[in-house]
Amino acid sequence: MSTAPSSQSLPFLTVMEQTPIIIEKILLDASPDALQWKRQADRWSISEVLAHLADVDLFMRERINKMVQEDNPALPNYDQNAAYAGGKYSSGTAREHLHTFCHERDRNLSLLRYLPASAAARTGQHAELGRITVSEQLHEWAFHDLGHIRQISELYRARVFYPKMGSFKQFYTIKP
Repeated sequence: MSTAPSSQSLPFLTVMEQTPIIIEKILLDASPDALQWKRQADRWSISEVLAHLADVDLFMRERINKMVQEDNPALPNYDQNAAYAGGKYSSGTAREHLHTFCHERDRNLSLLRYLPASAAARTGQHAELGRITVSEQLHEWAFHDLGHIRQISELYRARVFYPKMGSFKQFYTIKP
């Protein structure tokens, strides 16, 4: 009998559990200005990143469910650039997006904690990548989370702290 995955045996689960908490802690005192700020018009704000994370969580739950319930189902691409260009991430507030992301993540963690270990080997046919496994998708998801934690941190530090550092700025390069 296979057992449900645990955070001890699957590091992706720990990252996925901690991501909303880390983001909430980083942004606890962030002003609306800092959450909406962009270095350039074609770059993402923290608010847009949070909307994207909420969107991804919904998309991934549907994808994982499909892979678990069907034999090697067809899986569409997720085009974040098209969603961004279409304005999907630009409405609403950062706090609303963070709330939605935390809600969606809780739903996903409930699903993932009770999947049998055998689900990790289930496959789907990704439109661009070909055959992928649930395990590969879950590891990519945690990697994706960490990248956006880094992105949010970089945007926040560039807007809130860097401008007020005086001469210390010479020691740093920011890339928000």
